[in-house]
Amino acid sequence: MRAALREKAIAVCDRKIELKGENVGLSFYAFFANKNDDPKLLMEAAKWWIETHELDHFEKALKIREMIRKGA
Repeated sequence: MRAALREKAIAVCDRKIELKGENVGLSFYAFFANKNDDPKLLMEAAKWWIETHELDHFEKALKIREMIRKGA
């Protein structure tokens, strides 16, 4: 996962956790606006989430943030 996507994903996780608490879940779509303005970046996130880590559609933001921070 490229650095810009990692930083964006961590920021989204931080914001969701701050707003909704530690049990908040999210999908990789949370890292993007409601439009497909960067399909390559969206596919990169999808591949990391679905193919590389075989995650469920919704996962805890805490889990995702820690995975990204550890370089998973």
